[in-house]
Amino acid sequence: MILKIEEAWENRELLTQEAYKNAVLEALEFLNKGELRICEPVEGDWKVNEWLKKAVLLYFSIMPMREISLSDEMVFHDKIPLRKDLGKLGVRVVPNALVRYGAYVNPGAILMPSYVNIGAHVGSGSMIDTWATVGSCAQIGNNVHLSGGVGIGGVLEPPQAQPVIIEDGAFIGSRCIIVEGVKVGKEAVIAAGVTLTKTSKVIDVTGSESKEFAGVIPPRAVVIPGVRTKKFPAGEFQIPCALIIGKRKESTDKKTSLNEVLREFNLTV
Repeated sequence: MILKIEEAWENRELLTQEAYKNAVLEALEFLNKGELRICEPVEGDWKVNEWLKKAVLLYFSIMPMREISLSDEMVFHDKIPLRKDLGKLGVRVVPNALVRYGAYVNPGAILMPSYVNIGAHVGSGSMIDTWATVGSCAQIGNNVHLSGGVGIGGVLEPPQAQPVIIEDGAFIGSRCIIVEGVKVGKEAVIAAGVTLTKTSKVIDVTGSESKEFAGVIPPRAVVIPGVRTKKFPAGEFQIPCALIIGKRKESTDKKTSLNEVLREFNLTV
């Protein structure tokens, strides 16, 4: 299967042959069942399965456009079907929550009206809150809370690129935007309105001297929106950044609200 997908990636004309097309379909079925993941934890790090990302991209090539009907009034026209088996998996699905084929949601997860794209993986006990989006191939750990309106970006190309990773127990505040393969460590707390990209400055201000990160939030970090001064030809201006103001206390319950965590640092959002 892997060899055929790699060969088809180099030569798309092979997709006219049933053996190569079936290899792509087989890979997507493994993704859909949660038996394979686009990106998986390996010895404390994360490994991207490039061939699976290639399979997802090839899947778009072989699937025809077709009508997808949820009712007489709700009709879509797309290549990727929607999952209709989440109830059998033990997932709570509130009306208007949509999960595309090729994404896996573990038993015990709760989907408010939200969207989970192909290749994504959502862990057990996690809540994807109202109007939150989980982009293609994003990896959401166990017991994660994505608050209302959170945007988790999709990362399909290039195939070797790491997707967005939200590790176990993290709490992501309302309207946060996390894109471009950013990794949020275990049990981190991200306050409402924080934007994180691969190049966003993440500044640890807890010590006597600041420390800068990019593309990663350390485990248990408490992060709020901030600004920093940057010089331009036209003058100095304030641009957004993210500030690490402390660490989540061991005594803080994982289900606690964002405001309760921030009050420990005399902050409200």
